[in-house]
Amino acid sequence: MIKPSVPRLLVVMDPIEAIKPAKDSTLAMLLAAQGRGWQVLYAEQKALSLRDGVAMGRLSPLEVRDTTSGWFDRGEPKNCRLGDCSVILMRKDPPFDLEYIYTTYILERARDQGALVVNDPRGLRDINEKVYTAWFPQCCAPTLITRDMAEMAEFLREHGKVVCKPLHGMGGRSIFVVDQGDKNRNVVFETLTDYGKNFAMIQRYLPEIVATGDCRILLVDGEPVPFSLQRIPDSGDNRGNLAAGARAESRALTDRDRWLCAQIGPRMRDAGMIFVGLDVIGEYVTEINVTSPTGIRELDKRHELDIGGMLLDAIARIPGAT
Repeated sequence: MIKPSVPRLLVVMDPIEAIKPAKDSTLAMLLAAQGRGWQVLYAEQKALSLRDGVAMGRLSPLEVRDTTSGWFDRGEPKNCRLGDCSVILMRKDPPFDLEYIYTTYILERARDQGALVVNDPRGLRDINEKVYTAWFPQCCAPTLITRDMAEMAEFLREHGKVVCKPLHGMGGRSIFVVDQGDKNRNVVFETLTDYGKNFAMIQRYLPEIVATGDCRILLVDGEPVPFSLQRIPDSGDNRGNLAAGARAESRALTDRDRWLCAQIGPRMRDAGMIFVGLDVIGEYVTEINVTSPTGIRELDKRHELDIGGMLLDAIARIPGAT
């Protein structure tokens, strides 16, 4: 297949009219692509399909602006082969459910038919953002993934205070901090596992979150952006998530941060995970975000960066991508 003279970038995302443009990392990527003269196309998950093994989509031309109102114009959709796109950005937010998995099958066919998909659809299926920390135990605090509530209770007794979370969520949803004296601990275990039917994650509580927050480190093709976004919980909340009311600060990467990135970054690059967010509390990685990591806009503004441009540079270096 002959690639078009102007790269065609398709973004698969949640409805663009519902984003917060001042904070949206996907918009930053699209602005960078448009600024380079790339043709930008848009589709939601529901617009994708497979016909006789060919990945298809109803794709709309998209023009974006860096404003807080009227930030896009969307043209009429046309049915197109996804493989004819130069690059497809998969930026659909979790939940990571069956519909998400079915979408990765379509995108994998698009990849096989000529498009570069970022992040790679097979990697999106294989690398669960919570569970994949198990591949890097040297980087993580004590962690248990189980659906056995007795095991969870024993882990709590061992560590005294823990963080419990589901394996499929995002944005701080359904995250609980539990200590040994909490009379609701069994209710939390029952709720997260649905009485032992579902796996959940339980980690040793890291008190550093109070002072230094939950730090988001962005990896672009395995290499870290030099600053991390610190998400400091509100005094009345335990969650270091901007969506849950945490405040944003930032800091330069530490030596420990760079060591963590050196441990994880090459594996991400090899798996086709071009844009990844590591969540770090204190000295430990707590999650490896590969679906739709955020943090670009805040870091760009604070440190005069162009992380969207860094991503496009990385994409352009991949043979055959543009």
